[in-house]
Amino acid sequence: MGLHPLESLKTRAYKAADSTGVPIAVLQSPTQVTGVKMRLIAWAIALAAAGLAPGAAQAPQAAKPQASAAEAAQPQQANMPASALPGPQSATAAAAPSPSTPARYDASKVTTTETGIGRALPDKHLGMPIRAGTGIQEQVTSVGQSAARFHNNWLLLVCAVISIFVLALMCIALVRFRRGANPTPSRTSHNTVLEVIWTLVPVLILVAIAIPSMRLLRTQYTPPPADLTVKVTGNQWFWTYSYPDNGGFEIVSNMLKEKKDVKPGDRYRTDADGPPLLAVDERLVLPSGKVVKFLITSNDVIHAFWVPAFWSKIDANPGQVNEIWAKIDRPGVYFGQCTELCGARHGFMPTAVEVVPPERFAAWVASKGGTMPGAQPAGTPAAAVTPAAAPANATPAAAQGAAR
Repeated sequence: MGLHPLESLKTRAYKAADSTGVPIAVLQSPTQVTGVKMRLIAWAIALAAAGLAPGAAQAPQAAKPQASAAEAAQPQQANMPASALPGPQSATAAAAPSPSTPARYDASKVTTTETGIGRALPDKHLGMPIRAGTGIQEQVTSVGQSAARFHNNWLLLVCAVISIFVLALMCIALVRFRRGANPTPSRTSHNTVLEVIWTLVPVLILVAIAIPSMRLLRTQYTPPPADLTVKVTGNQWFWTYSYPDNGGFEIVSNMLKEKKDVKPGDRYRTDADGPPLLAVDERLVLPSGKVVKFLITSNDVIHAFWVPAFWSKIDANPGQVNEIWAKIDRPGVYFGQCTELCGARHGFMPTAVEVVPPERFAAWVASKGGTMPGAQPAGTPAAAVTPAAAPANATPAAAQGAAR
């Protein structure tokens, strides 16, 4: 088969023919085949990105239905050992949803006019971003207050002094050593005093910063004895909070959407819930004046638990439990967000914490079906409490009187 002599090496085509001489295919050159593949891959990436666009992230997490029994009964056999696979008698347990699975939101149970514990009105100047505000949020923990003082009174001062000093040196060099004022430049290449100064001074500055930093980190990650433990679990894209010290009950917290984004009858955000993108349907409720230990983990990818007014921030890693603590003396509502890029709905995973007096916290725990440490569980009959056995030689007072 002949080829036209004017055909380019990059554009020539090779024709294949069967025994009859009829062309059956036209094969492109390797360069053209590679270009077609790259275009197909680019289109595939574009379609995948469109599916993960923030517009798709507006789907409500609280409205996610539970898995059906048939779907829940199929375990992930590829990731489970053979001994962990459910048998025929465990079909009911396999069909049950996990405790962290959010149920369908019931608008009849909680309305937008609900008040009480877990629905306190937030303060526009505390625990949330302030429009056109600068600096760190007002801190309500001892660790946060120490960190804010270290930042405002020491770090910023050091940065300002260094900046002014460097600017002064630049101005002196520009004026004193310009060509007009110094036509014959100095040939000095070594000055022992200057070299010692510009080596020691930065070291001293770093030491002056490191000592209070280490002290702050030690306080932040050395928790005192806890009065309450809360397990915080990150999910794509909502939080679950469980209270192991109070019966182990769990609440699921999802972001509240705006009125225009929900169906009629569904709950939506109001100013009483908090600012947009930060208000949630279920707040994390904590007692004031108590040391709270947070156990942080994740069910899927890396998240991060952070409430700016508490200062401390830590990652929620799957398969790992991290720990931070906080002691909040000031009741109020405090907002935060996930600060790890955890997927398409990362920006729709807020945290809302409501701090209440201890007696109100006990009432809230009871409303959730939990118990306070040392309290008798609800529904336990008084007769079930067995009194301590009396000594064998003890004689009732009535019997003693009859003996006399």
